[in-house]
Amino acid sequence: MRNFQPANLTRRSFGGIALGLTAAGIMGEAIETAQAQGSSSPQTKGRQLEANQRIDAGDLNVAYASLGPSDGSAVLLLHGWPYDINSFADVAPMLAEHGYRVIVPYLRGYGGTTFLSATSMRNGQQSALAVDAVKLMDALKIGKATVAGFDWGARTADIVAALWPERCKALVSVSGYLVGSQSAGKKPLPPSAELQWWYQYYFATERGREGYAKYTNEFAKLIWRLASPRWEFDDLTFERSAPAFANPDHVEIVIHNYRWRLGLAPGERRYDELETKLAEAPDIHVPTITLEGDANGAPHPDPKAYAGKFKVKYEHRLISGGIGHNLPQEAPEAFARAVIDADKWA
Repeated sequence: MRNFQPANLTRRSFGGIALGLTAAGIMGEAIETAQAQGSSSPQTKGRQLEANQRIDAGDLNVAYASLGPSDGSAVLLLHGWPYDINSFADVAPMLAEHGYRVIVPYLRGYGGTTFLSATSMRNGQQSALAVDAVKLMDALKIGKATVAGFDWGARTADIVAALWPERCKALVSVSGYLVGSQSAGKKPLPPSAELQWWYQYYFATERGREGYAKYTNEFAKLIWRLASPRWEFDDLTFERSAPAFANPDHVEIVIHNYRWRLGLAPGERRYDELETKLAEAPDIHVPTITLEGDANGAPHPDPKAYAGKFKVKYEHRLISGGIGHNLPQEAPEAFARAVIDADKWA
């Protein structure tokens, strides 16, 4: 295995892209509970996941879906942008049927999750979202959980595993190691790579802020199509997620997230120590499975670039069949299988 090059990896995390995937990968076996798709359990209605619980946690009052037995091994599922908890509408019931306690929160700025204080900064920086996840576990009295996610959720899961390994039983991360820093995000990339981050530069402008606020749903649907070019989602599927973007803090947090990555907006000083640690690209010492779809249209790194960051039992799986960026919703059996397998390794 080639040596890990921190500069290459962190540039992807906040602005870079590997222009291809390796052909090698391991497809997870079909999960035994595939029939759980379209489950009629109380939390799902035609593949819709409902936030059936709320709790104060850190800066937030978090709206979340809770499935499975309260004494089951905990699994925390984290969505990305511009998606919501319905990315796990099939995954969550599958895991619950296997006896897991499944927690699926709306991230800050999504769905019913709100700030406890009107004066709190609407901060989208990476460490703030990771602290949110840990504070939620604290509030729910979950000492340790298998943490799994994609997009922003994958980055958050990576950070929890890297900085709080005692809280992370196992890790499942779509597109691998996504931890980065502002300094890395400032470095220019080849034009073909920069092109794929067009929205990041759009959001850096006031026109972009206003445009995203005006056309939030249209923007989200466009990203869905670009990031998952072979996912044939219907209007109803999108309409189940769209209300999550009506959160009053959504636009501000999304804009801050992307401006912060480029060093165009400050974070909060209380997170400075965490960001200093993350800028060093810390290794991860928990059992990990990384996943990639074979038709992911979003910027993503080559798995060989990050494999060396995972220092204990580790496996990468390439999920075939035209699977794009929203992997848990497009290939729920493979995602659930990865969670179960990683959890068993711990």
